[in-house]
Amino acid sequence: MPLLGVNIDHVATVRNARRTDEPDPVWGAMEAELGGADGITFHLREDRRHIMDRDARLLRETVGVKLNMEMAIADEIVAIAVDLRPDQCSIVPERREEITTEGGLDVVRHHQRIASAVERLRETGIVVCAFIEPTEAQIRASADIGFQSVELWTGGYAHAKTPAARDTAIEALRSGIELGRSLGLVVHGGHGLTYRNVAEVARLPGFCEFNIGHSIVSRAIFVGMREAVREMKRLLTTHGS
Repeated sequence: MPLLGVNIDHVATVRNARRTDEPDPVWGAMEAELGGADGITFHLREDRRHIMDRDARLLRETVGVKLNMEMAIADEIVAIAVDLRPDQCSIVPERREEITTEGGLDVVRHHQRIASAVERLRETGIVVCAFIEPTEAQIRASADIGFQSVELWTGGYAHAKTPAARDTAIEALRSGIELGRSLGLVVHGGHGLTYRNVAEVARLPGFCEFNIGHSIVSRAIFVGMREAVREMKRLLTTHGS
């Protein structure tokens, strides 16, 4: 059964909308743990649009499960990660104008810059993951650079408008999992996954973990974070391979 990493960024989004101190994403992480989350994910963006430095520091001090920091390869953010030492750093693309991370990191194009950041993070004992699209070139480049794991972008599946497009996306994920595992990579999945669509990707053999944020935080508004996490865990238990 795949593990569940809960992304708590959008707890901070709600807090920052009023420039106040609640809801606290650190408290949200604790509630997610109590609901059964196997990991907590946060994205410390360069523009600090949701998670702040204070949040990152307190998350490191309080989270008892795997702590996964999503990040760009900007020197400032890499330095913070080295100092913070989360269990895992997931390297993602980042554009100021995007609403959320769209698409995967281009490891092929930015090979040299990414390799330098990966080396620096690995030297401190951090597991490093590449958030990439499920293509052969990106997966092979990630293994070559020294990433220990990859998170395959599931947006192609989540945003598919037709059954044919969905089937194509599922096959790309299936092939990506097989290739990644053959290269010695641990394979995760994430982006756009919800209570309504997670079952089909959960059934794919080889996914170790899913990172899901917006859908869980949205559900938590109505049922609470603990129950929202429990509901997603039940889906993964029922449908996971």
